[in-house]
Amino acid sequence: KGAMAYVLAVITQFSEGAKEVRVKARGKSISRAVDVLEIVKSKSEEIKLEAINTSTEEVETDDGRPLKISAIEIVIKK
Repeated sequence: KGAMAYVLAVITQFSEGAKEVRVKARGKSISRAVDVLEIVKSKSEEIKLEAINTSTEEVETDDGRPLKISAIEIVIKK
């Protein structure tokens, strides 16, 4: 999906009354999550960055080997 699909999802959550939205991404999708945050912030001055949490998750590959993947969680509030 493109970033604008996620932007629409975040804006919809806020318009339905959510006070906080968490945008999560792993691996190559991290840059898209950051893009979503920046677009949402530029569309409304009411929306503020609350926190950014990073981590490393371990997943199993198809052949059973462990693989470490970077992850991000971006918390925004209205």
